[in-house]
Amino acid sequence: MSGLIARSFATVLVVAPLLAGCSKGPTKSEPVTASAPTSAAASSTAVAPKGQTFGAGVTLTDAVSIDAILAEPTAYKGKTVRVEGMVTDVCPKRGCWFEMAGGQPGAKLRFKVTDGDMVFPPDAKGKLAVAQGEVSVHELTLEQTKEYAEEQAKEYGKPYDPASITKPQAIVRIDGTGAVFRDKI
Repeated sequence: MSGLIARSFATVLVVAPLLAGCSKGPTKSEPVTASAPTSAAASSTAVAPKGQTFGAGVTLTDAVSIDAILAEPTAYKGKTVRVEGMVTDVCPKRGCWFEMAGGQPGAKLRFKVTDGDMVFPPDAKGKLAVAQGEVSVHELTLEQTKEYAEEQAKEYGKPYDPASITKPQAIVRIDGTGAVFRDKI
């Protein structure tokens, strides 16, 4: 029995920092230009955005679509990218993350920073975000996937059925260095 408890505790220690709403967050890394596959639909040329700036702001001019990153996350893993989308959710506890909508129904990508480095306001929901950071992909085991789903259910007050989770998942996010929010395109 003690082995099961120790293993469960170890799993929590590994998964919690990666997935918790508020955690220590990403480590600092040197920016590298995204060299993952792009297409006309997945990339657009733009100038530095104007608006409410957080962190280092956004310096990359070519945007990668959220849908492209979600479709091929390993192609972008470790690459610094610029993404654009509507803010759909903001961390209600410390403002340490926000989620942006992709072009497909239900597609969203979380932008996470170290707690306190940047604080995103809850009223940012519905604004356009232009964000820059490194794509990270965290492969979970089936047990970790179930624990993550349970935590999400608790956080959002939704029902949780562990039997509905039959395969492991990967968590894809942007470990952020800067963002800009604005009301309009």
